[in-house]
Amino acid sequence: MFIAHLPAGYLLTRALQRRLKTTKYLWLGLLASILPDFDLLYFYLIDHRQTLHHEYWIHLPLFWLTIWVAVIIVNAVVKSRKFFLVSTIFLANIFLHLMLDTFAAGILWLYPFMDTDFVMVHVPDRYPCWIGNFFFHWSFLVEISIVLWAAIVLVRGQKNLG
Repeated sequence: MFIAHLPAGYLLTRALQRRLKTTKYLWLGLLASILPDFDLLYFYLIDHRQTLHHEYWIHLPLFWLTIWVAVIIVNAVVKSRKFFLVSTIFLANIFLHLMLDTFAAGILWLYPFMDTDFVMVHVPDRYPCWIGNFFFHWSFLVEISIVLWAAIVLVRGQKNLG
């Protein structure tokens, strides 16, 4: 995904806010929805594109699953509604990011047990610029749909405020 992580995070966070009966933490959901891609800084500036950024620890489901288990344990002890809200919104958006990346890019869902990238749609290498392969593939329409859906939800929400 190139353009849909943030809009998808907006949609998920708004849905979670309704479900959890809160109006807080939209910013946290938006941040978490793009957080795994912060590894692109390392990918370009330090690693010089030697390793696919989806293989870094921040894109590994096992890392986030470990965090999730720790959060469940802490929440069982602390029993704080705020902690529950923050952790739910944050981790839901992290896993949304990984699921969206599974669509056309691939995620190592079973790493370290398997080195297999799980991907739903294989985008063929047809254009000299790698990004063109994604922008001119039908799967990009899914991203555009998510962006449009988020825009509609945002505009409707603004109308309800006024």
